[in-house]
Amino acid sequence: MDEYVDILDEQGNPTGQSCLKSEAHRKGLLHPTIHVWLYTKDGRVLIQQRGKHKDTHPLLWDVSVAGHVAAGENISLAAVREVEEEVGLHITQKDLEPIGTFKAVHKISEDFIDAELHHIFLCELKIPLGALIKQDSEVDDLALIPLFKFAEETWGLANVAKYVPHGPTYYKNIVKEIKNRI
Repeated sequence: MDEYVDILDEQGNPTGQSCLKSEAHRKGLLHPTIHVWLYTKDGRVLIQQRGKHKDTHPLLWDVSVAGHVAAGENISLAAVREVEEEVGLHITQKDLEPIGTFKAVHKISEDFIDAELHHIFLCELKIPLGALIKQDSEVDDLALIPLFKFAEETWGLANVAKYVPHGPTYYKNIVKEIKNRI
């Protein structure tokens, strides 16, 4: 779905301009997204397998929930909306634990440069995996895996063919932040 997104400068500040997401991708314009990592108190992390028809990294495993922030939309409300849309979980802004931002630029092709500023949140998952309802157009599968296994597979990028290539720094920060909460 093409939607309007706000354009950011190199430091992540709003420029006051917006454009269609497809144009931002075509021109490599930095725009805001959200990443919500759902974790359990017993030390597991929810990962999603991206849908097979996604423009970027189809069928690779990724963050529990991710999405674009619509133009003018509040960042944490975008996170709440995306969690509901992608995994059918109703949360509130109070459930979100912001842990920072991460700038990522991926050149997918000559006319597709995905330049995003991820606003990253943690959120405790308090219901069983089977109670989640995945959005079939976005998510192929969901899995809860032990945090130590997730760390093993992402830190050294031992399994690069399995996960979206966010890089070891990104993944190490996620694991550290979740570990601090369990």
